[in-house]
Amino acid sequence: MNEQELLDLQKMVDTAVNALEDIKAKDISVLETQEKTSLFARMIIASGDSTRQVKALANNVAVDLKEAGFEILSTEGDTGEWTLVDAGDLVVHVMLPAVRDFYDIDTLWGGEKPSFHAGAQKPWHAAD
Repeated sequence: MNEQELLDLQKMVDTAVNALEDIKAKDISVLETQEKTSLFARMIIASGDSTRQVKALANNVAVDLKEAGFEILSTEGDTGEWTLVDAGDLVVHVMLPAVRDFYDIDTLWGGEKPSFHAGAQKPWHAAD
């Protein structure tokens, strides 16, 4: 990536993170993925407290990215447990904490698994 592409990518990431923070997303992680895949350069993973919030978070990301001039290639997952926003070089995953814990994509892509509730027992149990 050249310097301008990196600046555009950073603007895209900043826009998405701000959109998530606006609706109180939790455990926001930004991962650099360009060394792991040629499909996208950054991944953002965030949690929402309810299916309604997960949907609202993903929608806010898509709307804010479009308003900033970025193209949304697709949005997947309308159940509200896990929604993905594909903006080309940026992929945003918004998940319920139990779903995020179960699939553990943070660790899969080189990040750290969030603790969700520091020092407290998880209010859910992932299926075995």
